Amino acid sequence: MSGLQVVFLIVAIVTLFSGLMVVASRKMMHSALWLILSLLGVAILFGTLQAGFFAIVQILVYIGAISILIIFTLMLTRRVMDDDHPGVIKGWWLPALMAVILFGLLAGFMATWDNFQAMLNELPANPENLAGFGAALVDPAGYVIPFEVASVLLLAALVGAIYIAAERKEKAG
Repeated sequence: MSGLQVVFLIVAIVTLFSGLMVVASRKMMHSALWLILSLLGVAILFGTLQAGFFAIVQILVYIGAISILIIFTLMLTRRVMDDDHPGVIKGWWLPALMAVILFGLLAGFMATWDNFQAMLNELPANPENLAGFGAALVDPAGYVIPFEVASVLLLAALVGAIYIAAERKEKAG
């Protein structure tokens, strides 16, 4: 086992554990911090898979923007943060067991599927074709419509969050 494989396995385990803690932690601020660790692990996994562009995008967009937006939202709603609940949600073992069983079934299906290896062999030698990726994002026949829909959806969510926060501030003041 090479050093890169060891790093990949360690980061994958940390990422899975932090992802589990995102949903198992009862305090929302702790969940947001676990989410940042999970997203950082995904960025490191992208780096180990030689997809540096996606690793940088993961850090800038998800950790630098989305996670910080979540933390700001939690800080603006102090009532939610002041809840005194136990640290971990009880009864989490059943969904975790179901997730492990589902993962095992999917892994078994992928291992026995003949076309899966053929799909892996068709991957390009240069996995990071940024020109092709950029062209696909802005090409009318590509992904320009889903890209624009996602940006409008995020903008609407941001405007809605600002409106709700301002409305509560006016009622309190």
